[in-house]
Parts: sequence; C-alpha cells; structure tokens
Amino acid sequence: MIVITGATGNLGQHVITRLLETVPASNIIAAVRNPAKAAGLAAKGVQVRQADYNSADSLDAAFKGATKVLLISSSEVGQRTAQHQNVVDAARRAGVQLLAYTSVLHADTSPLGLAAEHVATEAAIRASGLPFSLLRNGWYLENHTEHLAPVLEHGVVLGAAQDGRFSSASRADYAAAAAAVLTASAPQAVYELAGDASFTLADYAAEVARQSGKAIVYKDLPQADYKAALVGVGVPEGFAAMLADSDAGAAKGGLHDAGKQLSGLIGRPTTSLAEAVKAGLGK
Repeated sequence: MIVITGATGNLGQHVITRLLETVPASNIIAAVRNPAKAAGLAAKGVQVRQADYNSADSLDAAFKGATKVLLISSSEVGQRTAQHQNVVDAARRAGVQLLAYTSVLHADTSPLGLAAEHVATEAAIRASGLPFSLLRNGWYLENHTEHLAPVLEHGVVLGAAQDGRFSSASRADYAAAAAAVLTASAPQAVYELAGDASFTLADYAAEVARQSGKAIVYKDLPQADYKAALVGVGVPEGFAAMLADSDAGAAKGGLHDAGKQLSGLIGRPTTSLAEAVKAGLGK
C-alpha cells in the first residue's frame, strides 16, 4: 500500500495519476485533509483517508497497512518542521518500508531560506531509522508560467535573481520521478532533481515575448524592492518574502543543477521552458 500525503494538491494529483499507470488503484491511499475534495480520486478506486499534518491520530489511521509513504511537503511555511515530524513519527509507528520526501534542490547547501525546514525534515527522516528517499526537487516551471497575465499586460517580468539560472522542470516531471521511486525495487537515498536545461529570467522574458508576439523585458530589482512590488499587487507579505528570497537564492546558484538525474530517473527529457510557456499561454 502506497500512501500519498497532500494528495489533492497539484503535485499529489500528478503523482497518483502516474502511479495508476502501474499500480492498482486499491493499493494507493490518498491522505488528504478534506476527503470531500478527493471525490475524483475515490471514483477511480483510490482509497481516500482523512489525514492532517497537525493530528497524530489522523496520520496513524491514514497510514494503517501502508508499506510506503510519500510525504509531500506542507504548504504552510513556518509550520513545516513540526508538521513533517508528525508524519515521520506516524510512518515510523506504521513500520513502512520506504519514506520518500519532497525536499528542495541541494537542501544541505542551499542559500534559499526555504531550505531550513527541509533540512530539519531530512534530519528527522534520517533519525527515524526508516529506509528513505529524499526527492530534492528544483523549481517548478509553473512557478513562472502559471502567472503570465500580468507579464503580458505590463510587458515586464519582475524578479531579483540577477543572472542566476533556474534548472526548472514541470510538476508532471517531478511527479513522474516520485512515482518511479515509489515503485522501484531499490531506490536511492538522495536524488537531486532538476530540469535538463537552465535559463535566466531574462531568457524567460525573451521566450514569452517570442511566443506571445509582445514586447516583454526582464527588470531586475533589489530583493527588498521585489518583495515590496509583490506585496503591492496583493501577494501576502510572508509569501512575497519567500519568493523574493528564493530569487536571491537563485542569484547565488541555489536553483541550478546540471546533473540530469531527473530525466535519467523518468526515462525522457524534462519539460522545456518553451513547452511550459506554450502551455501557460494556452496554445
């Protein structure tokens, strides 16, 4: 039995879709905070169980009979360490044969502020004594291409990444990797997962311009100014600070990797920037 936590999120749904290609639906457990949102998964025969990262009892019930667990990192930045510890503890009590976790690229050396909670979670997983795989995911292409409307309206991509390179891949790519690890007979302990090709935000702006036919430029800002710009258009302050910090981390190389472990794991090239922009433009 394979448990996917956060199964109604974007990544979780992609993972389950891939698992269903090779794993019987009855052997997949979707652990979700609100089962009503998982009706589509239940209709496919997937077991849906209520689970809250903050509730040990719910996690114990959700993990009953599990042999493998994929811990998809919580979206609640600042609360992740405690929440993830609850999941690790429940997986240990369940005696699972594999605990996989969606961490961040080069977590132990990353300059991104986001990395701290991932490092703490990785330490908790190692301390649990369970067999594990750390899926250190790079940036999602969708972080850029799902929000093209303001870029097209104003003709500018804002950021604080300078000429830092993003080795980004799609959610579907990372989900395929997770499914491959969960079904492998002997998965690795650590995977550094990133897109085959890298790009700067200036490259990204140029690709949007090429495909849209509009004049698009990249405007690099100091980290504090980029955060302020995000807040000014309605992004919550904490999330704006995280995005600005991540750009600053990218400027230091934190989101670049040329190892191609991701494409090697999934057996195909990763999604390109051009493909992601095309999808973002609805072409």
